[in-house]
Amino acid sequence: MQIAPGISSNDWKALNLISAASPDWVAAIGVFERRIRERYIEPIDYLISAERTKRPAERKFGFAILGLDCLVVETLSAFIDGLEDTDGKSKIVFRKFMRTRTRFKDIFTTDQIADQFYKEFRGGILHQAEVGGESRVWSVGPLLQINGKAFTVNRDEFHACLKGEFEDYLAQLREPNNVILRQNLRAKMDFISRI
Repeated sequence: MQIAPGISSNDWKALNLISAASPDWVAAIGVFERRIRERYIEPIDYLISAERTKRPAERKFGFAILGLDCLVVETLSAFIDGLEDTDGKSKIVFRKFMRTRTRFKDIFTTDQIADQFYKEFRGGILHQAEVGGESRVWSVGPLLQINGKAFTVNRDEFHACLKGEFEDYLAQLREPNNVILRQNLRAKMDFISRI
């Protein structure tokens, strides 16, 4: 089974990750980076780039972009916390990410805002193929505009912030003294490698 493009679960299992100072951590972080970057970040970048020359009203990839980014939010959160899966706790995991990560916490300032985003965008797009309520996906303006009960999310800004969080997490993982983050990454990847 491939756990990242060109990398099998056996490749992962062959790494010596007992110690947070093991030199195999460079390869392990590379496996994780390829998993997220090549499966999600690069395809989303491609979708955004493909529409860059179009007028905002002509851009059509917003749901695909934001849907994939919502998957990445939940996935990164599971890796950060070392969760095997998010079954039955995805809303809590999603909310925690939005409320605590540097690039999002000043925008998603309350549980209610994070929960509405989760329900109308993450849940709406991934489960109903539509955005809930009066909210909408757009590609200009601030990351989040709130107008009464309606949210407008700039999918490009959301993606840029999420990419920044991914890069920050990679930088943290590259520091051997971040033992807990490394242990959590290992726990999640070990679980993935068993499936």
